[in-house]
Amino acid sequence: MQVIIITGASDGIGAEMARQLAAQRGPQVSLVLAARKVSNLQAIASQCSTWGSPTLVMPTDVTVQAQCQNLVAATVSHFGRLDALINNAGVSAQALFADVKAEDLGWYEDLMRINLWGSMWCTHAALPHLKKSRGHLVAVSSLAGLVGVPGRTAYSATKFAMTGFFEALRAELRGNGVSVTTAYPGVVATQIRYRGLNAQGLPAGSSGLKEDDAMSVEECARLILRGMQAREREVVMSSKGKIGRFLKLLAPGLVEKMALAALKDDVKPR
Repeated sequence: MQVIIITGASDGIGAEMARQLAAQRGPQVSLVLAARKVSNLQAIASQCSTWGSPTLVMPTDVTVQAQCQNLVAATVSHFGRLDALINNAGVSAQALFADVKAEDLGWYEDLMRINLWGSMWCTHAALPHLKKSRGHLVAVSSLAGLVGVPGRTAYSATKFAMTGFFEALRAELRGNGVSVTTAYPGVVATQIRYRGLNAQGLPAGSSGLKEDDAMSVEECARLILRGMQAREREVVMSSKGKIGRFLKLLAPGLVEKMALAALKDDVKPR
């Protein structure tokens, strides 16, 4: 039996990964579901239990280091081991930097605390146990962590930071048997893009990205889990993402134009 922690498991990609793991492995996987919304976690846990997967609901705010430490400690106390940590908790944001007032810049720091520090704190607490099990670390980043996206200065900053942290950690863990997989979703059909923060640091309620070809949450979760199980270094999920990554080295100006073209007209820089 494997024991897997999923942060940000109350909806979206995290909840779907939990469901897919339970459907695939049944009683052979124990799932620890972490997020702030307890009622949502309980509903996901109930769904997973129908496939026979033991679950543990852990109300967790990853912006609080002590809660990240408690999440891992409670997992090991309850199940006796830890085999994988999927760092999925995160918040999006969409605002042109020039539109953010000086007195509102604090939410940039708040976003970094959620997207970067939450992953770092959970990873730090989990690492001794993952070394024992020769397990898996997964970081759910974003294409905005590979290519700077206009209107996403705060979000790109947090995701680039995640990319750098987990890339360096992967090198440190060579020889320890712990795989580190960083996933780079593009536009995915989840609610995170509507809850993303605006220039005032409040939920925007809408997405600034064109979403005609948004990836389904089911496909995104499947690709992340496949990458984890295969111990892949990186999972870049779309052809545009793969092409854009290499074009950035050869024709960075073209990539900037592609990034601007992905924005709706009403949110493009003026």
